[in-house]
Amino acid sequence: MTGPAGRSRPARPGGADRPGAPDGSPGTWRNWAGNVSMRPARVARPASVEELAAEVRGAAADGLRVKTVGTGHSFTSIAATDGLLIRPDLLTGIRRIDRSAMTVTVESGTPLKRLNTALAREGLSLTNMGDIMEQTVAGATSTGTHGTGRDSASIAAQIRGLELVTADGRVMTCSPEGSEEERAVFAAARVGLGALGVVSAITFAVEPLFLLTAREEPMSFDRVTAEFDALHAENEHFEFYWFPHTGNCSTKRNNRSHGPVDPPGRLSGWFEDEFLSNGVFQVANSVGRALPAAVPAIARVSSRALSARTYTDIPYKVFTSPRRVRFVEMEYAVPREAAVAALRELKAMVESSPLRISFPVEVRTAPADDIALSTASGRDSAYIAVHMYRGTPYRGYFTAAERILTAHGGRPHWGKLHTRDAAYLEGVYPRFREFTSLRDRLDPGRLFGNDYLRRVLGA
Repeated sequence: MTGPAGRSRPARPGGADRPGAPDGSPGTWRNWAGNVSMRPARVARPASVEELAAEVRGAAADGLRVKTVGTGHSFTSIAATDGLLIRPDLLTGIRRIDRSAMTVTVESGTPLKRLNTALAREGLSLTNMGDIMEQTVAGATSTGTHGTGRDSASIAAQIRGLELVTADGRVMTCSPEGSEEERAVFAAARVGLGALGVVSAITFAVEPLFLLTAREEPMSFDRVTAEFDALHAENEHFEFYWFPHTGNCSTKRNNRSHGPVDPPGRLSGWFEDEFLSNGVFQVANSVGRALPAAVPAIARVSSRALSARTYTDIPYKVFTSPRRVRFVEMEYAVPREAAVAALRELKAMVESSPLRISFPVEVRTAPADDIALSTASGRDSAYIAVHMYRGTPYRGYFTAAERILTAHGGRPHWGKLHTRDAAYLEGVYPRFREFTSLRDRLDPGRLFGNDYLRRVLGA
């Protein structure tokens, strides 16, 4: 997102805190946004799948529940526990690259940014990715992290195999080619919410490194909503950001290119992506938090200051960018055909309310996939994400937005704030019971359970 005088990308999570005691002793852990904290009974940092399985068996014997947490970029308490907290920061690196199958197998604690740069050195890339890369591969896929795409789907949809430790301490490898049980686990565990076991390794499909040309351009809210279907159809990756309190948007279109490589200049790239989108935007949000009445004026200046730019580079340098301004977020996936109506209702709600919103609203898309609890499961989807600067009251805005998005059959992002429960979610996920039945078989004692999972999956 863009800063008040800057570029057209919403501020996304940048560096992560390293909370909790690093020596395995109990301590208080906090997530990146600072809105979730926990104090586990003990902390483990296994360095191999064998050590991980031993930790799971030990916790079960001691009557402790088990959760794994990566860099803490979820805004929900999906990883919270008062039992054993597993930190996977030693489970990192590429295990193997299979160029004949075009897959890469990577340890679950590997940050996406390390995977992206390692693959680029090998002349390879993921097909699609989100706009942040601080998360671990397991944390990102387990919560359904996604970018935007007409034909290419979420990070989890690019998984070709999984290795996970189950509640009985088994190490299970699952894929579409495995046994009946392994196929069932694969169908669900790609977006597993940490409810089916602890993921220890992931095999992704990859492809030869390619180039993307990004075209960023300001556009009016009325135009982008009127042309949304065409913009989606004409571009491989389309997204836009609407600035509340204005009629202005910033759009981004990413499409494959034959080159040549033409990245932003070093100085201009730093000025727009670091100085404006992080530094100036941080100051503007701090001012808006202290003086809410100034927010609409700041938004008008921000949106009018945007300019167009075009650049070409390898995928992770186009899809992702550094985001250091901290916030809380709620995001819902609605049927793609409902996106414009929902967004117009959201705009009308903001305009008729006393709310003061300093963060743009982000809109992305994804094609239907076949993962049981993916937010795009079985339907072409559009994502509408609302944000508030950390420390700013957000409940009124999020509650009003959630009311609009759920009226369109919205599915909440598993790692972002929402108030939905199992009764609601069963109604919007046709394969919900398939997932919970598998959970009953794999973890009948709820070793991997917590309060969040009890709410969203049921007891």
